[in-house]
Amino acid sequence: MTAYPDLRTPQLAGPELLRSVFRQHAAGVAVITARGERPVGFTATSLNSVAAEPPLISFGVGTGSSSWPVVSQAEYIGVHILAEEQGELAATFARSGADRFAPPTRWHEGPEGVPVLDGVLAWLVCRVVARVPAGDHRIVLAQAVSGDPRGEGRPLLYHQGRFNALRD
Repeated sequence: MTAYPDLRTPQLAGPELLRSVFRQHAAGVAVITARGERPVGFTATSLNSVAAEPPLISFGVGTGSSSWPVVSQAEYIGVHILAEEQGELAATFARSGADRFAPPTRWHEGPEGVPVLDGVLAWLVCRVVARVPAGDHRIVLAQAVSGDPRGEGRPLLYHQGRFNALRD
């Protein structure tokens, strides 16, 4: 007789269980940027709207990330919502050791000196209001101070470990 696990008994949560569960969760893809000696940025799928009044967002960033030293000190950050055709841009900002702001990445200096990516669906510049310890990450809370929601297209999604587009 073959024994089957009791599916009603939860597994002890660990990193692999968490990753496996969240592979089932489709998330929007954003790039977070900040200004240091050189601009820094990283791809994030942890972006959340927190409150409308005041307008607050949050995202997670690993303390081992090459961007963390700048983000840990930045007064302002940029938040960029990527379009479905920007999978390569998302991959560039997710790649360790990449020169993320070199061509073909197009960007300009935006409000408060924050690097703003060109051609995205929408962007915000936000003032950092808190950095909350969360394991090997920090949850950054920031208040929107300016932005542009007028990009065209549909959002890029992350699901099952890949960048994806919405289906009709």
